Amino acid sequence: MGGPPQGATALVVVDLQNDFCAGPVATARFAGNPGVLAGVVEGSVQAVAEARRRGVEVLFVRFLGDPEHQGPAWRDRDLRRGRPPKCLEGSWGAEFHGVAPAPGERVFTKLSCFDAFLAEGFEPYLRERGIGHLVLIGLFADVCVDSTARTAFQKGHHLTVLADCTTALHLPSDQVLGFARTVYGARILTRDDPAAWAVPEPRREERPCPPARV
Repeated sequence: MGGPPQGATALVVVDLQNDFCAGPVATARFAGNPGVLAGVVEGSVQAVAEARRRGVEVLFVRFLGDPEHQGPAWRDRDLRRGRPPKCLEGSWGAEFHGVAPAPGERVFTKLSCFDAFLAEGFEPYLRERGIGHLVLIGLFADVCVDSTARTAFQKGHHLTVLADCTTALHLPSDQVLGFARTVYGARILTRDDPAAWAVPEPRREERPCPPARV
């Protein structure tokens, strides 16, 4: 099979849920300034509104961390660290924070995993809709956003990450975004940049000039 069609853009909202954005669970996990998380949410709300205004499809990805969804390594890690599960199905912590799907907008669910491509139906939906360019926002830049970007790049998708609509959990954000730019070819832009919403123009292959005849 060939790569994905390149004719459409989608905004992918990653894990903007209460347990990652607000409340005691989020506060306990995020060592940085809580205002940074609030800024990510505010920026994401505006990015979603701008995407809808432009007619860009908005896709929501959510995480459920119930123990029955966890693999052995995941459970062992959490037990060693004394970390309770997050975003339990049906809980306040699993609900979207700041933004919510509009009627007709698709939601894809990850079961104790980072990568949106592991959510049932996500990749087939992109293929069906001819979506070749993903604009990524949400949490966290070095975990679920990165995992999704890595797979997307390997499957042929163009990538844009909105720097003012994400932040990293474990590493400096500029380092993480620089990695995405270098390794995945991602464009690192902001939500108010019109270029963020356009499919990147393919670059022409540069070929060496033939030697001059003498």
